[in-house]
Amino acid sequence: MGLFVLSVTWGYTWVVAKQALAYAPPFAFAAERCVGGALALFIAIKFIGRPLELVAPRQTLAIGLAQVTGFMLFQTWALVEGGPGKTAVLIFTMPIWTLLLAWPILGERIRGTQWLAAISTLAGLLLIIEPWNMHSSLFSKLLGLLAALCWAVGTILVKRLRSTQQVDLFSLTAWQMILGAVPLVLLALIIPEQATDWSLAYVGILAFMAIISTAMCWLLWITLLDRVPAWEASLSVLGTPVVAIVSSRLALGEDFRISEVAGILLIGGGLALLSLLGWAASKRNKTKQSL
Repeated sequence: MGLFVLSVTWGYTWVVAKQALAYAPPFAFAAERCVGGALALFIAIKFIGRPLELVAPRQTLAIGLAQVTGFMLFQTWALVEGGPGKTAVLIFTMPIWTLLLAWPILGERIRGTQWLAAISTLAGLLLIIEPWNMHSSLFSKLLGLLAALCWAVGTILVKRLRSTQQVDLFSLTAWQMILGAVPLVLLALIIPEQATDWSLAYVGILAFMAIISTAMCWLLWITLLDRVPAWEASLSVLGTPVVAIVSSRLALGEDFRISEVAGILLIGGGLALLSLLGWAASKRNKTKQSL
């Protein structure tokens, strides 16, 4: 259920984020979104009585700089330069970088039938992105890839921290977000940009982006990352670009291309196989525990 909410929300976020940039400049929007998300998490922590202590400050700072500062900065910049289309979807090459990093750093290896799921989802992603048919600038593509790399590095850092130290996931999400938001706030203050239009429409958009898309979804992401290998969690969020493309096509009344339909089916099949393998592994573990 959490994965479904994550994919649908982040998929729709692309449309909302582009709308937000009509009211706020990119660096200010990224800073306001992250600060708002962090405040929402700290209020929630206080309300439900979870520990507020900052554990592993250096590791949490590194996670925040990669997964919040770097990712949000390059993601928002990519939206400005290339729009919410294929260039922005390049961010979802993140699973590829995670696969490459998880093996040597975390010792996580894809085995047996898991390769079918990985190949299916990644092939589907390539058909959706169509890197051979992209007309946007090289710079906008680079921004999307840098955002993906930052997200992958943050993913690896979270897994490595959780493998060596007990950290409350609620607290970790809040602290990495507020620490990662500091450089974004400084950039927004230093770089000359137009002032944010604090209209009622923008306040509503920002509330959704900060509380739902940022605070809630990043907590769901870190929770998912805590339960499955990094590569599996990374492949699981490939439902997000599928939702983004389907919703945009339906909203604009555009026809689906054959490559998009094939990509969606491959990603859906790969995610279904991942779920089936996870269910089978869980059943085997329960059987072993009962013996």
